[in-house]
Amino acid sequence: MSKRTITRFGVRQATRRTALPLLAAAVMCGASAVVATGAAAATTSTAAYVAVEDAYSVSGATKTATGSWTKLVTGRSGAQSYTTYLKFKVGALAAGTSVSKATLTLTRDVETFPAALRLKKAGSAAWAESALTHRSRPAVGTDIAAAAPAPTAATVTFDLGKNVLAGGVYAFAVTTPVAKLARFRSSEAAAGKPTLRLTVVKATAPTPAPVDPTPAPVDPTPAPVNPTPAPSTPAPTGPCTVDALLVPSCNILWGAAAGGFSETPRDQAMREWEAKSGREGNTVYHTYHRGDEMFPTKAEVAMANEPGKQRLLFINWKVNYGGKWADVAAGRQDARIDKLSAYLKATYQDKFFLTFHHEPENDVNNTPGSGMTAKDFANMFRYTVQRMRANGVGNAVFVVAYMGIEKFYNQPWWNELYPGDDVVDWIGLDAYVASQPGGYHYGTLKDLMNRTTDKTKFPGFYNWHQAHHAGKPLMLSEWGVHEYAADPAQKAKTLSTVLDEMKQFPAIKGMFWFDTAKDQNGSDIRIDSSTGALDEFRRIAADPRFDVTVR
Repeated sequence: MSKRTITRFGVRQATRRTALPLLAAAVMCGASAVVATGAAAATTSTAAYVAVEDAYSVSGATKTATGSWTKLVTGRSGAQSYTTYLKFKVGALAAGTSVSKATLTLTRDVETFPAALRLKKAGSAAWAESALTHRSRPAVGTDIAAAAPAPTAATVTFDLGKNVLAGGVYAFAVTTPVAKLARFRSSEAAAGKPTLRLTVVKATAPTPAPVDPTPAPVDPTPAPVNPTPAPSTPAPTGPCTVDALLVPSCNILWGAAAGGFSETPRDQAMREWEAKSGREGNTVYHTYHRGDEMFPTKAEVAMANEPGKQRLLFINWKVNYGGKWADVAAGRQDARIDKLSAYLKATYQDKFFLTFHHEPENDVNNTPGSGMTAKDFANMFRYTVQRMRANGVGNAVFVVAYMGIEKFYNQPWWNELYPGDDVVDWIGLDAYVASQPGGYHYGTLKDLMNRTTDKTKFPGFYNWHQAHHAGKPLMLSEWGVHEYAADPAQKAKTLSTVLDEMKQFPAIKGMFWFDTAKDQNGSDIRIDSSTGALDEFRRIAADPRFDVTVR
């Protein structure tokens, strides 16, 4: 929630289709019409995958591993040769879809491009960037694509043809026949990471059969006119619901973590918050657990299943409580994970959100061997998801939740926190704004979503999500507005802009307020910190964009 380490609920925390139109034409000839329809329509979408591993080999430094570097190099310089290797993981395609196009884009770094570049198959995908050296490098396979970029072009894009048609792991090598070096940005760079983009097509229902152009005989006797017009019936739309990953079919999930930094029972605080907000039930109930605590508790299950006010659970869990992230990935918390898995299977079968060690940035110690590096976090998250899935836990929807703090965005390790698309179902952001003009993080929703100190280093969280993980639903896993005691009207003013600014962020599929009378810095983040704030918040809560049937 801010820049210092805090305790939240007793846990150490970080402060703070478009469908293609049917082709149709009507030709009028006297009293008859001829209608021609096109082929079945299709829905297209784009999925982007950042390289999960990348490195380059250097012939003159046979034992050097470059996987943690922010640059990639290929080509020749004097007697030394360089080859870039890239690996991507593509998730399984949805039923009925196919890949119509696949491209791989690399961003130029510093030096100009050579006159020609080649993309080739890597002989094997069984390599890790941390261990890839000139000695251990995979063989370079056959050509896939060639490119002749302009020397100062920002990027180069290769057409992969039919080389990526399904989910799986794909490894490539980049070379050049020119005696010159090409330098690209790697997946460790703040921006411009190697990206694989797929255009995915899903066929929709075929168009109606053509209309018979032969007109029916005309009855010269007009039918009697009914003076009472038939009532117009609007097309049924149906309610917004959630799918297997709790993504709403339309609109935005709504909810809260209520009663923070207080002794009020979480379920009681949630009910009180709902009553104040004016939207009761069909909400997301956000709670926190650690270590060996079993969840959901009886009280949490009762909240989820309360008649007439059914809710989705969203639970944060510190798997490594009392230890380090590396301990989890090394299997030293297997008993804890297995115990929870068995408990979940025995006590709770409904879908729920689950995240591990939310806001990890504040706890990163990127010293090698610390057990708390950014990569250790990613490995912990990945290991826990995979073990829970192997244990038969099928109702957890996994969320990775970041902090909205600029100093962390600018760290060279920030991108190493991401565990991988195959183990992340949703991406969350915990971020707050202050209502004090000129104060720390003063602003509105648009500032909360895209704050940055330098767009060339980090484009803002929402922009980062759209560039690299647009296929993952996005939530504000925690958000709020700090009261400005000297002028309470400022918080109401900030809240009054939320609904309008939401239009700028259509990828947001969930918004969960963090409600507390006093956080670690003494800030009041209650929705009713003033009458004006509550009035504006109730206006937000009443908006039909939050109408979703969650159970």
